[in-house]
Amino acid sequence: MLTSAHCSSTVTAEFKKGKYVYYRCSCGKCELPRFREEQISEKLGEVLRNIRIPDEVLERITKSLEASQIHSRNVLGQQRARLQKQLEDVRRRMDQTYTDKLDGKISEEFWNRKMSDWQADEQRIEMAISGLNEHSQSDRLLDAKRILELANKAYFLYLTRKPVEQAELLRKVLLNCEIDSVSITPTYRKPFDVICERVKTEHWSGREDLNLRPPGPEKEQGTLNCCPV
Repeated sequence: MLTSAHCSSTVTAEFKKGKYVYYRCSCGKCELPRFREEQISEKLGEVLRNIRIPDEVLERITKSLEASQIHSRNVLGQQRARLQKQLEDVRRRMDQTYTDKLDGKISEEFWNRKMSDWQADEQRIEMAISGLNEHSQSDRLLDAKRILELANKAYFLYLTRKPVEQAELLRKVLLNCEIDSVSITPTYRKPFDVICERVKTEHWSGREDLNLRPPGPEKEQGTLNCCPV
């Protein structure tokens, strides 16, 4: 996750005297100095400090997410009812036409042609209903809440975890970091990049800033775009 700001090569760890860990540029020619593990750890911790959401903003975003979930659930219910009615209409036509065929009111050729069309419609509608059933708004809302929780606890968690757990936490939040002799420049995963930017500007207007809205079944603005947590 670390690259040199001078040459873009990977920064790797090496052991000295069997117990000391240092980080250096892997190219072997870079002017980047070596860092002790403790120095790198402290710099990365400061990176996580920059993604905390103010409590009042967090509460507002959470309420907005929950309201959005209710709206999406209502939309899903309406779509499911509409599709179910379409399915019932198609099947009713199929049953009525079969009765007409038995009564000799329609030809075999007409029956076969119409049944082929209606069976295709039936399959399409059943697939659409199945897709709605698989759409879990609760899971998406839970993912969004986990991201918000992680944003507010990332720095504390980092300070209290072992190095392996710290690395796992960093991978959830960061894509990579460039390091020079003085500082680290992080590239955050979404939506942590937006959170960090809002921390810097102190501009918070609500859910839309973080792009955390659980998506509904229809195309809407502000859909969820998050990394797995």
